[in-house]
Amino acid sequence: MTDDAAAARAAAEEKSAFSHAPVDPDATAAYGDHPDQVIDFFAPRRAGGPGPAPVVFVLHGGAWRAPYDRRHISPFAGFLARRGFAVASAEYRRGGDDDPVAGRWPDTFDDVAAALDALPALVREVMPQADPRRTVLTGHSAGGHLALWGAARHVLPAGSPWRGGSPATLRGVVALAPIADLAIADKLDVCGGAARQLLGGDENFAERQPFADPALLLPTGIATTLVQGRADLDVPHAVAESYAEAAAKAGEMVGVTLLEDVGHFPLIDPAADACAVVVEEIAQLAW
Repeated sequence: MTDDAAAARAAAEEKSAFSHAPVDPDATAAYGDHPDQVIDFFAPRRAGGPGPAPVVFVLHGGAWRAPYDRRHISPFAGFLARRGFAVASAEYRRGGDDDPVAGRWPDTFDDVAAALDALPALVREVMPQADPRRTVLTGHSAGGHLALWGAARHVLPAGSPWRGGSPATLRGVVALAPIADLAIADKLDVCGGAARQLLGGDENFAERQPFADPALLLPTGIATTLVQGRADLDVPHAVAESYAEAAAKAGEMVGVTLLEDVGHFPLIDPAADACAVVVEEIAQLAW
């Protein structure tokens, strides 16, 4: 496929993913005082398996930048709810509204840690039909990075404010086209240098990387699957493969599902076959 054809296909995939009307949640609850510190909850629309519904905790992508919020992933959240999952879709602080910088240090990480800590109690309050003891983390792109990072908080360096105990209730992680290895993403200039911006620029990247890069936070001891399109022009599959290689070197097997002729956005597009593959990967861990 020529470069022009690949770019045209990627544009069509993105257009399809963003063509769905946002899906309103059944409830929204705050996990902090900042306006961005909220979680949308989508109740399961049918029984997906035996017992109470497992929880899928969703972290949206968008290169950690302000213009992209959780509304764009709400059709995917609704898709999961229609297949029997209880869904919690978290918002978090991203880059400033008036500049194109990716992420806020330390706010973005503060928020994901706080949301994860608050999740079990909020689920019991808002969705009593769900079982927070069976939670799968998922996230797309930058959100995939945050999902992997959130699952690895128990192996953060000593002294990190985000370090937590091993998440015994976590059934696994399904990271979708994740920015899983910040060093490789930086070398490939993924999303216009977003990985370096997330950590505060050149002067902070190396110092902060051990606290923020999932590829350095291994092994986690948690079942992890990466789902990635081979034709992804936004986050090339080399990033996911580098994470899987780092995991193997650390003695941990990470599943990598590579989808042929699939780009970046079909993974969260309810109209795409790739989205059904994602749901199946989540279901294998959840039930």
